Amino acid sequence: MFLEIFIKLVLHIKISMAKQEEAPMTISGQPCPMCNKKTMTLMESEREVPYFGLVYLFSMSCSNCNYHKADIEAEKAGEPTKWTIELSTEEDMHIRVVKSSEATIKIPRIMTIEPGPASNGYITNIEGILNRAKVQLENARDNAEEKDERKRAKNMLKKIQKIMWGQESIKITLEDPSGNSAIISEKATKSKLK
Repeated sequence: MFLEIFIKLVLHIKISMAKQEEAPMTISGQPCPMCNKKTMTLMESEREVPYFGLVYLFSMSCSNCNYHKADIEAEKAGEPTKWTIELSTEEDMHIRVVKSSEATIKIPRIMTIEPGPASNGYITNIEGILNRAKVQLENARDNAEEKDERKRAKNMLKKIQKIMWGQESIKITLEDPSGNSAIISEKATKSKLK
């Protein structure tokens, strides 16, 4: 069933590309692969991302069971890439990040955000990445059974806040075997993923 939904979306995308429409294309009332109700909405849009080119944004959302899946795909196939950036100022929080569902984000001594079956692609900024890490650390802190685990999570949260305020620097890495991710900044360095 998931394959049928995806094929419908791809066909819809090809039609929308031919029409060169700017508004997101949507298909509503599709069967959800999780709850099997016809409450799935498929969306596709294309965006020109500076320094990256044309990207296609895909998403599926079910209004019944809240299932959601999203991804980003570049118009041109990319090579496996590794992006690295040194964050040192509060202004760095505004740097744009394009992350595909296959990308891994490494925040040294804090956490690694790895892709999985439920991983989504998205466009955000550095602050958005760090906020996602904060949410995971807050959950870890609140659900920790050991005092040491809570303390470790609290210390990592303090470190992230200092980074966001520009009081500490850190190097973040974005690795993508599909080549569909980027950190859009002159400060970022791009290399081949080994």
